[in-house]
Amino acid sequence: MSKEEERPNLRMPNENELFAVVTEHLGGNHVRVRCEDSKTRLGRIPGRMKYRVWISEEDVVLVEPWDWQDEKATIEWRYTEQNADQLRLEGHIE
Repeated sequence: MSKEEERPNLRMPNENELFAVVTEHLGGNHVRVRCEDSKTRLGRIPGRMKYRVWISEEDVVLVEPWDWQDEKATIEWRYTEQNADQLRLEGHIE
């Protein structure tokens, strides 16, 4: 099996989404994230993820910044440790 066939089908950002790293858990459904555009935003964990996906500090996530408040964003996806390593290997994130 070649390297290409082993690669999992990772969710990539669409035109409105950015890669980010969770830097701080603020309690409730809020986290602080450092986005790939070098901005720090307040991330909101939506209800559909809140009890199904556990988000910790240093997790790599996909966020969608709000149109009306650029300093806030909604978390759309959390990558597993293995998937985050794969994204680093391919040069998508640092």
